[in-house]
Amino acid sequence: WYLGKRHYKALMDAGVRIWEYTPGFLHAKSFVSDDNKAVVGSVNLDYRSLYHHFECGTYLADVPCIGEIKTDFLQTLASSREITPESLKEEKLHVRVIGAVMKLIAPLL
Repeated sequence: WYLGKRHYKALMDAGVRIWEYTPGFLHAKSFVSDDNKAVVGSVNLDYRSLYHHFECGTYLADVPCIGEIKTDFLQTLASSREITPESLKEEKLHVRVIGAVMKLIAPLL
C-alpha cells in the first residue's frame, strides 16, 4: 500500500484516475471491459505477482455474471474516495517516508 502510493503522482500526471476504498482494505481485483469481458482474482499487474508469486486471476468472456461483477465494482467505487493532486499534498509524513523506503528496497523483494 505504501509503495503503491509512491506511484500515484506519476499515474495521475499520465491521466489515470485513482480511488481508495475507504471502509478498509480490499485485496481482490476486478476488471470489466465492454460489458462482456472481465477478470477477477488477486493478481497485481507487476512482475512479482505475474512471475514470482504466481497469483491468480480468472478471465471471463460473454457470461451472465459479468453484469454482477460490474455492479459490484460500481458499488465498491461508491464507497471509495478519489485521490487528487491536492489530497496527495495532505498525505501524512510517515506515509511518504515509509513509501520512499519501500521504493528503495522493492527491487530486493
